[in-house]
Amino acid sequence: MNWAAGLALTVLLFEPTNQLTAQTEGSVLTVLPGSTRSAGLGGAGVALVGEAGAMFANPAGIATIHHLSLEGSYEPYLAGTAVSAAALALRVSRWTWGVGAQALDYGSEPEIVPDPATGGRRGTPTGASFHPYEALATTSFVYRHGLAAFGVTGKYDRQQIGSAVSDAWAGDVGVAIAVFDIMAFGVSVQNLGGDLGNGALLPRRTRAGLTLNYTDPQGTYRLLTTLEGQWTRDRRVVLVQGIEGGIVTGGVGLVGRLGYATRPAVTDASRLTFGGGVVLGHLAMDYAFQAYDALDGGTHRVGLRWTP
Repeated sequence: MNWAAGLALTVLLFEPTNQLTAQTEGSVLTVLPGSTRSAGLGGAGVALVGEAGAMFANPAGIATIHHLSLEGSYEPYLAGTAVSAAALALRVSRWTWGVGAQALDYGSEPEIVPDPATGGRRGTPTGASFHPYEALATTSFVYRHGLAAFGVTGKYDRQQIGSAVSDAWAGDVGVAIAVFDIMAFGVSVQNLGGDLGNGALLPRRTRAGLTLNYTDPQGTYRLLTTLEGQWTRDRRVVLVQGIEGGIVTGGVGLVGRLGYATRPAVTDASRLTFGGGVVLGHLAMDYAFQAYDALDGGTHRVGLRWTP
């Protein structure tokens, strides 16, 4: 499938709206989950704290990292595209700094120009190729005082199709309140600014969520639930519910995840997501799956998290 068909199918299958406006067409990448764990929990992430990938949902989420956290993920996405993400967060005293990057790669396509011999009715390959993509770079700064943390993120989004380039600067703000290891509450507003030009904007989104641990997350048994509301400009409200549970003993174990998100019928994405992970000390290997009926299959995302 060529890049144009891939781009159109990606937007149409993912887009959780009743209509495709210029604002919602501004970016696919910025509304995708930033981590594999989040993807397995239906896209919830604003109240998932203590790991580097949290900055993609709420900059204040990295405030509870003890020292250092690293995270990366990869997903063969829709119609031959691919999504990748990486994040690093470092804490010094009450301040935490994070940096991250995400990319939506549409693959390479041969460059074809009209053939004058056919009056432009046919094309001729030039031997060159072009590589359409969307890339996002972020950096976050967070200050924590007691149980509360406040964070800001600066981000730069760049999209290129052939010689056409559009880009935008934007920002996120977020607050997180973490009550030890028992619960966490988070609120963020994403993509403040974000003018890509020609009426296209990064999708403004407000998120609020609560995460509860029913057991000691450092103990043998793990059980966590998360509930999140997402309000995106010109779209219906989305409610996401997720549950994570497992057994870890001696630093080694397995966890499973299930997520459910309300979405309008226009999207072909399943409302259910599944996931899991293997815990090996400070290292976690994660997996997430979401079905797409029109593709007779779904997307598979894998990731690594290291948080000493």
